[in-house]
Amino acid sequence: MSNKIKKFLSSALVPILFLTVSLIATPISGLSTGFLINELLARLARNAFFVLALILPIMAGMGINFGMIMGAMAAQIGLVFAINWEMTGITGILVAIFISVPISVLLGYFGGVVLNRAKGREMITSMILGLFIAGIYQLFLLYICGLIIPIKNPMVLLSRGYGVRSTLVLPMAGAIDNLWKIRIIAFDRFVTIPISTFLVIAVLCIFTVWFRKTKFGQNIRAVGQDMEISEMAGIDVNKNRISAIIISTVLACLGQIVFLQNLGTLNTYNGADQAALFAAAAILVGGATVSKASIVNAIIGTALFHLMFLVMKDAGTKITGQAMIGEYLRMFICYGIISITLVIHSWKRQKDKELDRKAQRMKAE
Repeated sequence: MSNKIKKFLSSALVPILFLTVSLIATPISGLSTGFLINELLARLARNAFFVLALILPIMAGMGINFGMIMGAMAAQIGLVFAINWEMTGITGILVAIFISVPISVLLGYFGGVVLNRAKGREMITSMILGLFIAGIYQLFLLYICGLIIPIKNPMVLLSRGYGVRSTLVLPMAGAIDNLWKIRIIAFDRFVTIPISTFLVIAVLCIFTVWFRKTKFGQNIRAVGQDMEISEMAGIDVNKNRISAIIISTVLACLGQIVFLQNLGTLNTYNGADQAALFAAAAILVGGATVSKASIVNAIIGTALFHLMFLVMKDAGTKITGQAMIGEYLRMFICYGIISITLVIHSWKRQKDKELDRKAQRMKAE
């Protein structure tokens, strides 16, 4: 029993650590409870879908898929064309999905093939791969759009006659959120809950649970546990790994559309750069590791990460008296989360092995 408690505490160490930091920083920040609830609900609706897209590659034993930004860039290409054609509301969202999903499938396939050639080094490879595709993405929007592919909307086109503007206002802003939302009073403040967006997230959660139970999902889990044994059992390891990356990239594409329609604006060239990094930080804060992740890890991690992200800036400003230092503190913590969590994960794996060895010796005695 003591070993089980120790394993639970070690697995929950990261969420407990960041919950403690957030609870200490919250009263220092001076932010009201109603404001925090409203902002947390908005950020959870905005980011949870994207974070959930990380689960499948982890299940396949490929670690954190930093190449998810390829899906995010595909989504932004679809939105750029939807804006150019002056599509609004749900119609604009559907047009963006129709354009971006095939692109994300191709990018996911390319990413899966590359990662199969870098077994054991998937995370760093996916990060570099994302940077490589980002260069092609920027070349496409800066020069090809307008010169080769016709862009006529002056709200999209740069004044020089080709290239896409760096910031675009989305005419389909809030299209999903506004389908069904309610307002309630919490701590003397109106709180908006986008029910329709949370239903979309719930559908992805149900899909993830269902997918794990399918034969395809079981094969991917087997590959993640041991590739050699999976090959001996007749499972096509490379094919399953590619499929996991394709699905993850498509989900990241859809998640970026959900994110941007909630945000209302599109940062054309830098909007996808930090998406995978923040998603990775969120799921790791929720207690996931590079080898094991769940829906609960994703949801709790998103809430904890953004709670800390909300309160740290104001807490740092109150402590130091300078807003810039508060912002630096927030970014420092954000980038430090992944490093700290990976170190703790490595330590936890060693502790788990020690506990298992002790348990085996006790049984032998």
